[in-house]
Amino acid sequence: MRLLVGLGNPGAKYQGNRHNIGFMVLDEMARRHGFSPWRRRFQGETADGTVGGERVTLLKPLTYMNDSGRAVQDAASFFKLGLPDIIVVHDEIELPAAKLRVKVGGGIAGHNGLRSISAHVGNDYRRVRIGVGHPGAKELVHGHVLNDFAKSERPWVEAMIEAITEHAGLLLADRDSAFQNKVHLALQAKGFLDKADKAENGGK
Repeated sequence: MRLLVGLGNPGAKYQGNRHNIGFMVLDEMARRHGFSPWRRRFQGETADGTVGGERVTLLKPLTYMNDSGRAVQDAASFFKLGLPDIIVVHDEIELPAAKLRVKVGGGIAGHNGLRSISAHVGNDYRRVRIGVGHPGAKELVHGHVLNDFAKSERPWVEAMIEAITEHAGLLLADRDSAFQNKVHLALQAKGFLDKADKAENGGK
């Protein structure tokens, strides 16, 4: 069984924030794959279902970002899950907008949600890092992640969410490279790819 955690802040005023892309992904995952209705538990909201034959519980912590680890710890303890069974979907300012990378462990790049999870359950869980870009100066980061995606960004955000949910079976089967590649190709097909990416991928 896998615990798929999406990070965000609860409440309507945060709903469209860059910081809430983890919540957005899980909402679409539940809808697309016919998960159970959301219910309150583990200091969050959960929905249960299967993707590609894998049993999955989706978790949206409702503790606010800085205390996300409390909800993750509660759920992981209840299901007796180890770190390899936990996957966290979150915004990443160290990646350009519309880029995605999957990694295990590593630094948290100042992300308070990751900091809390690492403090509560350990650091070596998998992260699905969705690039939201860096505003250019450290003092601007807080406002950047707590602002809504701009109207001009919505097309790539929607394409990213769709690609992640469509190819989630690869992620849950530990085929991280294949998952990354499928998401990348889906975004490339819709024109969300710059020249540097094309050079990196042999001009394809």
